[in-house]
Amino acid sequence: MKNRLSLIALLFLVFAGYAQETYTLAKESVLKINGSSTIHDWTVIANSMKGSMKMDAGVLKNLNFQVEVAEINSERGAAMDKKMHAALKVEEHPEVSFKFKEIKKDGSAENSFHIMGMLNIAGAEKEVDITSEFQEVGGKYVFKGSKEIKLQDFNMEPPTAMFGQIIVGDNVTIHFDLVFAKG
Repeated sequence: MKNRLSLIALLFLVFAGYAQETYTLAKESVLKINGSSTIHDWTVIANSMKGSMKMDAGVLKNLNFQVEVAEINSERGAAMDKKMHAALKVEEHPEVSFKFKEIKKDGSAENSFHIMGMLNIAGAEKEVDITSEFQEVGGKYVFKGSKEIKLQDFNMEPPTAMFGQIIVGDNVTIHFDLVFAKG
């Protein structure tokens, strides 16, 4: 009887493992960061991202996402990129990452959810709650939304230029349109 129960438990685990589907971040994904300074507003784009997620019977079970700091670039060129990479501590922490904890339905809209997880920027990790549109579109899963953060919450000093005459604002907004495809 004990062997039969063990066999049933093992078969359940094997079949339950097959029910989970793995998805990877697709190339059409976009992540932009908008901020301000004493002179002008600015935007940077993440050009190298990777991520994976697991779904089980239509329920999000896991999500991991990383952005390569050295590949975050601005429209303003190398000088701004260098200051931004230094503020993000690229040498010590080459990636920004998000690790999923849980998801909850948000009552404000049909496809609106709160996605909680740990956001690690410049070596400082903080729990965040991100409101996101989350839906299946043509066999792919799409997360779309934005999240405002304070640089100092992640132990980052806002960059400066021109001997302190130009100062980056402490608040930045991360806009994302992440697409995960079966893979």
